[in-house]
Amino acid sequence: MTEEIGLTWLAEQCDATEDLLPHELDCLVERGPVSTMVLAAGRSVTELRGASSLQLGRDVRRLRESDIPEEVIRTAWIASTDHAFDPFKEGVGVRTWLDMIEAAWLAEECRNSPGFVRPTADPVTDDASRAAVLHAVGTVGVDLALADVAGRMYDVLPVGDVVPALERVVTDVCADLGYRLFLRALKAYAVPVGPGARSAFAVLGERFGYPEGLVVQDLVRG
Repeated sequence: MTEEIGLTWLAEQCDATEDLLPHELDCLVERGPVSTMVLAAGRSVTELRGASSLQLGRDVRRLRESDIPEEVIRTAWIASTDHAFDPFKEGVGVRTWLDMIEAAWLAEECRNSPGFVRPTADPVTDDASRAAVLHAVGTVGVDLALADVAGRMYDVLPVGDVVPALERVVTDVCADLGYRLFLRALKAYAVPVGPGARSAFAVLGERFGYPEGLVVQDLVRG
């Protein structure tokens, strides 16, 4: 069972389409990835539950309400899915897609709990958290950048470099979300992580209150 939460849970669904529900697979074939991810966003409410489900709403608001360019969001997102899902390929802008994700998630939350109130974005922006995540990115940044170059090789549409994009998310949006997108990119690209870095990453995850196993689950041992 996955330990992922929020928007990075959704990224994980893109990276493992065999885990999609039958009607979601049908939607993928008939209507494409954008509509499929909207369905999955609604499913997150019942599959994740509680604080983990609320995190999806927070993550989306963090990105939508930031001043960060859409191309930066797109670059970080694509890498977190191993290039399995790019809304631009269907002619949908990133913030428009985020609006669709939020609407599906919110509708399901309200269906389950009438009177549901959206949580605030509550981004993590303190300097210490930002510095800690940037340091973590730096420890494997070269390997991640090389994996990203290989991952972008067959992209039809141009995509930016993932490491600078992740750093922008960390510094300009939220250290917590930036860290989870970084971890998902490592896993999606199968970047090996040595035991020292693994331990340090897990400790940093505890700082953000992640569920046990979120950091190391599916992380390739170096």
